[in-house]
Amino acid sequence: MTMPAVIFSHGQESGPWGTKIQAMACAVRNLGCRAESIDYQGIHDSAARVSKLIDEVGAIAEPLILVGSSMGGYVATAAAAELHAAGLFVLAPAYTMPGFEDLTPPKDMPVSIVHGWRDDVVPVENSIRFAQQCHAALHILDGDHRLTEMIDEINYLLVRFVSKIVGD
Repeated sequence: MTMPAVIFSHGQESGPWGTKIQAMACAVRNLGCRAESIDYQGIHDSAARVSKLIDEVGAIAEPLILVGSSMGGYVATAAAAELHAAGLFVLAPAYTMPGFEDLTPPKDMPVSIVHGWRDDVVPVENSIRFAQQCHAALHILDGDHRLTEMIDEINYLLVRFVSKIVGD
């Protein structure tokens, strides 16, 4: 498989090149992947963010791995099927939260979810239910919503996820 383009979608309160995304982008670039991050700042509507993601990456030739955090996890998941993503890696995704419609898990797509036991923004139970529906890999870490202190573990999981998709 051609090395994928890894596309990051940030959360509602963060920006396109925050600490976590910078660290994850460095990890996937070390594998030979292209890393891009979409800037959703000022866009508060999740549907508008999904449209922006589809518009900005729809023409990318490489296989896509979508990575999202919180609202960005929801956005990446909502766009995954239309973008024919090769994989979906999400952190504390805003699944089944007020204002976010229910999502149908992508069919036959590798999905990995990382969530913190101490998340006080998005209940970990939401990720557990979603993972159960789509048979996703689920990694529950001893972290909060931001998971910033867990970046080494997250990068380990992300590198393993990307490597499995490309067949290493």
